[in-house]
Amino acid sequence: MSAVEEDREDETWDEFRELVNMKPAGLEKWLGTEESRSAGRHADGGESTGHASGRRIVGILRTARKDLSDDDYAHMRKVVGYIRRHLAQRPSGDVRDTRWRHSLMNWGHDPLDDAS
Repeated sequence: MSAVEEDREDETWDEFRELVNMKPAGLEKWLGTEESRSAGRHADGGESTGHASGRRIVGILRTARKDLSDDDYAHMRKVVGYIRRHLAQRPSGDVRDTRWRHSLMNWGHDPLDDAS
């Protein structure tokens, strides 16, 4: 692996670990809720993109860094991009029970836990 590729992986790892603030068990529990299943875009009435991503994120979080694949890093970059874009669209007021928060949580980020 080249130094440039290593730097990109390091940057992706750092951003992912910074933005994905839910632990695997907590994210997995969240994904089992009705709120989680109803948030996000559903293609043909199936599972939402975010819900599927959440399941993948749980797997990534439970994988040793040295065992992550190029495909895992590509998904991590997708997660980072989604979370950053979605955070920029924060609605005003209490977001506790909003689809905005629920969607972010499907992607592993709880905006009410930003202090951690």
